[in-house]
Amino acid sequence: MNIQNFLTEVAILATGGIITVVAGYYLFINDLRKYLASKSVETKPSDPKRNEQLQILPLRLQAYERLVVFVDRINPSNLLIRVHQPGISVVDLQSVLLNEIKSEYQHNIAQQLYVSASTWEVVRKLKDDTLAMISNAARGLPTEAEGVDLSRKILQHMAGIADNPYDLTLDLIKKDIHLLF
Repeated sequence: MNIQNFLTEVAILATGGIITVVAGYYLFINDLRKYLASKSVETKPSDPKRNEQLQILPLRLQAYERLVVFVDRINPSNLLIRVHQPGISVVDLQSVLLNEIKSEYQHNIAQQLYVSASTWEVVRKLKDDTLAMISNAARGLPTEAEGVDLSRKILQHMAGIADNPYDLTLDLIKKDIHLLF
């Protein structure tokens, strides 16, 4: 497989991930608008607990949105396209990938305050599993291999998984969001 075919495959996978996130966002935003419109009519100004819930709802929704973006950004099909550098070594690509994932996670760590504990645990485990998958793939390659070999090995591993864990995590996040309504 040459580099052009490889990049074409990666681009196709990334496009699918982006389309999924965008479609989910547009499906979700209409439900959110309907919910907020109906709840603003129902809310009594003298109900402090209800007012508190309405004030925190946007923060919770934003947290879920950020987790959707996080999951999309650490998905190897998107991550490999974003950090691709021609001629990079396996060791350097592994380092870039691991640092990118850790940085994204640290950027979103506060979101655990606003999402369910079970959802946060799944997101954290997805991050840990992604780091392990990259490290295991790199460990199986010779040190003189190129970064494209690591990318290929990671994508082949992903293709062999029956249920894409990134899609499953996004589905869980969407279900959690619907519980808010």
